[in-house]
Amino acid sequence: MRRVVFCAGQTDPARWVEGLARLLPEFEVEVFDPRASGRSDYAVVWAPPAALFDTETSLKAIFNLGAGIDALMRMPNLPKDIPVVRLGDAGMSVQMAEYVCHAVIRHTRELDLFESASRSGHWTFRKPTIRSHYPVGIMGLGAIGARVAQALVDFEYPVRGWSRTEKNLPGVTCYSGAAGLDPFLRSTRILVCVLPLTPETDSILNRENLAKLIEDAYLINVARGAHLVDADLLALLESGQLAGATLDVFREEPLPADHPFWSHPQIVMTPHISARTLRDASLAQIAGKIEQLERGLPIEGIVDRRCGY
Repeated sequence: MRRVVFCAGQTDPARWVEGLARLLPEFEVEVFDPRASGRSDYAVVWAPPAALFDTETSLKAIFNLGAGIDALMRMPNLPKDIPVVRLGDAGMSVQMAEYVCHAVIRHTRELDLFESASRSGHWTFRKPTIRSHYPVGIMGLGAIGARVAQALVDFEYPVRGWSRTEKNLPGVTCYSGAAGLDPFLRSTRILVCVLPLTPETDSILNRENLAKLIEDAYLINVARGAHLVDADLLALLESGQLAGATLDVFREEPLPADHPFWSHPQIVMTPHISARTLRDASLAQIAGKIEQLERGLPIEGIVDRRCGY
């Protein structure tokens, strides 16, 4: 009998295994056990132990429970000749667009100041927002980045986008490649990072790049903590080059209790919740792709190992 093995760290496996078994009735679905025989055809994983790939040596494909695959790709014993499949949208892009729009609107409409005034019992007014003064730049124009960009276009913000390869999105001024990064940054006041984490994008949110943004800029990072150089952000906030930041991801998670981000008045933080994996949508996508592979059909989402995503 064909077999799927499930291994997702701290995730309670019961409903995932039950769902996969229901959608794939011809497969045996089991939670990873290092004492097992290693006869699985497919693995569904998130942050798996190295022992999984030492034990499961008959895999046809590996499905990652999330859009981010950087941690999986760094595993030294990840089989080099087996397709790694990242999760597509599965309900995450609309969550990300919702989160980013909230952060952008909270900043541009100065809602934090109104909240502070209301807590102090003050009835106050601010000048109205002029959206043309807040060009938003999206770093990363894949499925999630494109959805974020379109949502901001709908709110009538000027939107720029930057990606490794050339893209064309309605209402978005697109830049690409190394040559496009500088003009993209210099035309952006609110910078949103949704990039995949690769050797090329690690620490891309550094002092040199962030200092190119329009003065009084704002940073929103919903991609990976390793994109940001923490000390550089703090220095730019101190100097006034940046007005603030909303951060959902961090180099170390949970964020250490003594990290200076906790007490910084210009930083808003959330615990990596900007887009959560939705179980039912994810299960349907994974099961559908397994069925396609079994029929010899091509599937979307196979990681290009040369690019790292």
